[in-house]
Amino acid sequence: MSDYTPDELDHKIIGLLFEDARISNRRLAAKLDFTEGTIRSRVKRLEDENLIRFTAVTNMDSLDRPQLASIGVHVEQNQMQEVLDNVSAMPEIGAVIKMFGRFDILAISLFEGLPAVHEMASNKILALKGVRHVETLTVVDILKYDNRVARIIAKN
Repeated sequence: MSDYTPDELDHKIIGLLFEDARISNRRLAAKLDFTEGTIRSRVKRLEDENLIRFTAVTNMDSLDRPQLASIGVHVEQNQMQEVLDNVSAMPEIGAVIKMFGRFDILAISLFEGLPAVHEMASNKILALKGVRHVETLTVVDILKYDNRVARIIAKN
């Protein structure tokens, strides 16, 4: 964890980068009335302190049959870390979350259709040692999705 505390300028920079991560340092500087050098050093520090990260996000419209799905996993408690490690190592999975509540683990990803979701849940995750049960939650329609909250990428 960083000891650096972002100030008002840092928060303004982050806000503008949320709107357009490809904005140049020169345009940021003009919008915020600071020098380009100041903005460049602030952006670099925010990156170095792991407070921001630049990444590309898959456009779901580019897939023939995009299927966003979550796979809830019930695990034998003495196998938890092994299952977490195994699911995390699967390149098809975009997020692995250890949970309290209904599931022990939630695996989230963007798949190319329902058959790919079924393959992952039933043939890969359920087959892992220590997995007792999986429950798949598939998305019917996306009304709002903010890429700043959760980046989901498609992997073939």
